[in-house]
Amino acid sequence: MNDAGVGWIAAIIIGGIAGWLAEQFMKSSMGMIMNIVLGIVGAAIASAILSYFGVHLGGWIGYLVSGFIGAVLLIWVVRMIRPASA
Repeated sequence: MNDAGVGWIAAIIIGGIAGWLAEQFMKSSMGMIMNIVLGIVGAAIASAILSYFGVHLGGWIGYLVSGFIGAVLLIWVVRMIRPASA
């Protein structure tokens, strides 16, 4: 988070936006707290994966993009592990 130049308050706000965007993209229904968690954790996971491939996103926009990508991946993984009930 410090590498992206984003503080804790901004990380919560940007994480919430990234989680909400991922929720809309994946047509999922989660609450505001889960969106924030998905965005922040997703940003950390996506940043690690992208840096492995040599891609480094910085700043607020980079944090938003990596949060969105990571949150989408997390939603996808949860859907693969726990299929939707009938």
